Amino acid sequence: MIDRLIASQGEDRILLLSGGPKSHLATRSMFAKGMKKRLVITQPNIDSQKTHSPLSGETIISKTKKPMQGALQDFTDQGWKVTNILNSMNLESMLRALKPHTPNGSVWAGALSYDLVQWTQPISLQYPPAEGEILAILWLVDSWDESEVIIPEVANTVRVEGEKSSHSDAEHAEIVKKIKHSITAGELYQLNFGRTWTGPLEEDPSTIFHRLAMNNPAPFSGYIEAADLGIALASSSPEILLETKDGEVMTAPIKGTRPRGSDSDQESLLRRDLVHDRKERAEHRMLVDLERNDLGIVSQPGSVFQSRFDVEAYANVQHLVSQITGELDAEKDGIDALQALFPGGSITGCPKTVVCAAIDEIEQKPRSFWTGSMGWIDVHTGDSTWNIMIRTLEARYSPEGWQGTVVAGGGITIESNPEAEVAEAIWKAAALRRACGWLNPETKSLPKGELGIYPLYLEQQPFIPEKQFDLSVAFIDNLDSFSHNIIHALKSFGCDVDVLDGRGGITEIEHDAVVIGPGPGRPEISPLSMHAASLDIPVLGICLGHQAIGINRGMKLIESPLGPVHGVPCNIISNGNGLLQEGKHVMTRYNSLILSGNGDIEITSTDETGVLPMEIRDGNTYGVQFHPESIGSPNGMLVFAEFLTRASHC
Repeated sequence: MIDRLIASQGEDRILLLSGGPKSHLATRSMFAKGMKKRLVITQPNIDSQKTHSPLSGETIISKTKKPMQGALQDFTDQGWKVTNILNSMNLESMLRALKPHTPNGSVWAGALSYDLVQWTQPISLQYPPAEGEILAILWLVDSWDESEVIIPEVANTVRVEGEKSSHSDAEHAEIVKKIKHSITAGELYQLNFGRTWTGPLEEDPSTIFHRLAMNNPAPFSGYIEAADLGIALASSSPEILLETKDGEVMTAPIKGTRPRGSDSDQESLLRRDLVHDRKERAEHRMLVDLERNDLGIVSQPGSVFQSRFDVEAYANVQHLVSQITGELDAEKDGIDALQALFPGGSITGCPKTVVCAAIDEIEQKPRSFWTGSMGWIDVHTGDSTWNIMIRTLEARYSPEGWQGTVVAGGGITIESNPEAEVAEAIWKAAALRRACGWLNPETKSLPKGELGIYPLYLEQQPFIPEKQFDLSVAFIDNLDSFSHNIIHALKSFGCDVDVLDGRGGITEIEHDAVVIGPGPGRPEISPLSMHAASLDIPVLGICLGHQAIGINRGMKLIESPLGPVHGVPCNIISNGNGLLQEGKHVMTRYNSLILSGNGDIEITSTDETGVLPMEIRDGNTYGVQFHPESIGSPNGMLVFAEFLTRASHC
C-alpha cells in the first residue's frame, strides 16, 4: 500500500493505516479506490466574534449561525468540476445531505478540520478561518484495497532549515500559568493548548508519511492528499475518536503520557509512575467522564460504561487509554454520534463548550486539521471510524514548494508544571519534526521500544438500579461536560427527565423534583439555578447547584483555601444527616470554589480535614460538592437512589 501511495503522486489519495500496536481497535489498513466524487466544505464569510475572555468567565453562547458551505464535485477529463452546492447548519445535516448522492455500499472518507467546531459547539470564534478556507474534504469511495501492508525502507531525512515556532518556551510556560489561574478561579477544569511549528518541506509529504509509518507506527495513521487543492495530511495518530457499528458506539480517549524507557526495567518504572501519578490519573478521569457524557447524548440510558483501561506503548511514548462503549438510542445513528463527539474531548478539555472558546482566545488562530478527524462513514447506516488527528503533519503547496505545519501540546490541569508541559509538547512533536527534516539527525532521539498493550483494572463497574421511581425530574443544565452522565443516571432509575437551560430565563418548574447540574463559573450566571435553589420541592444541587443552594441560604462562595481539586477521588466524612450514610465515602471532586460559613443550612459532610463543606441540607433540599456520577465515585449512584427515595415520599 505504501508503494502504491508513492506511485500515485499527483492524484487524490486516501490511505488509512493500522500500523500498531495490533489490538481490538486497530485491525484494518485500507487504500481507497474509485474516487470520482468528492465534497469540499469551505468557510463562509463569518465576522469575528467580539473580543472577550472565556478564560475570565466571559464565554459568549452563539446558537445563531451561518451555514457551512459544501461543494459536491465530480472528476472529469478537465479535473474536478462542481455539480451541486450544499449548505448546512451543522455537521450532521451536511452528512445527511449526502445520502441522495451515495450508492448503497459506498462510503465517504477523508478529513474533517477542527474548525468545524463552529457547528458542533454553541460558540463563534474570535479567530475564525478566512473565507474560503478548506474545512473538510470527503471522497465517495466505491471500494478499498485491503491487501497486506508493506513498508519498505526509505531514505534518511533531508535536513531542512527555516523551522519556526509559534511560541518560545517562556511564552508557552506563561500560557500554562494563565490557564491554571483560570482553573483556580473556577472557570474550567482542564484545557488542551497546542503549540505550532512551521517550516519548508524538501520532500513530498507522502515520503514523510512513509518515514513516519516506518519509524513511528500508530494504529490510526492515515495519509490524505488533494493534489489540485495543494493539501496533504500525514497522520501518525494513536487515538480513535469514534467507531459506530450495528447500533453500538465506542470511543477510546488517550490522556496521560510518559516516554519509553531505555531498557525493560526503566520502562516498567515509567509505566508504574504513569499509572500512579495523581495528575495524570485525574486528567484521564476527567476525560473519561467527559466522553461518557458525549456518548450519553446519543446512547440509551444505562448503556454507557468504561469497558477497558490500558497502558498502550507506542514507538516513543506510552499512554493511558480507556475504551468507552454505548448502545445507540433507537432514534440516533453514527452521524448523530459524530456531531455529539466532534471535536474529541482529549484535545479540547472540559467543560467542553467553555474550553473550545478559551482555546480560540489563547491560540489566536484556527487549528485547521490538527485535532480534527480522519476516517470514513456510511451515510446510510451510520457505521463509521474516525481518528483524532494528533501527531499530524499538515502540508500546503505554494509557489515556493511544500510548507509544513506540526502542532503538539497537552492537557493543562491545576497540577500541571509549566516547564514539564513545555517539555512534553516538544518531545511529542519531535518525531514529526525529525521526519520533516527540521531537527538535526544527530539530535538525541527518544528511547524506542516494542509496541504493546498492558491492561489495568477498571475504576467502576456498570450499575444496575434495584428500584425504579415514577418521578418527573427537571434537570438544570449549566454547560457542563458531565450533564448527560447525571441525566443518564436519573433515567436509569426510571425518571422522566426534562432538561432546562440554566443560563436561559426563569421558567415555571412543575416537577416532582429538581436536580441543579454542575458547570463552570459561579452560580449567579445561571438565573434558573438560583431560582430553583429556593423551590419548596425536593432539590438536589451538584457542584454549581450545591453552591447556588448555599448562597441562597446565606453562605459565601470563595476560592478554596486548600486549592482546587479536579478529577480526584477524595474522602468525604458524613454525619449521616444528608444523603450519605454516616462514615467515610470516596467521591470524585471537580471544584475550585467552595462554600464558606454556616448560613441558614446544615453542613452534613466535610472533606477529610473537616474544613470544607462537602454536603449541605435544608429539609428536602440537598447539595453536594462532589460528583456522584463520576467514574471515580464507586458508590455515587447510591446518592441518586437516596435522593429519589426521599423525593418519592414527599
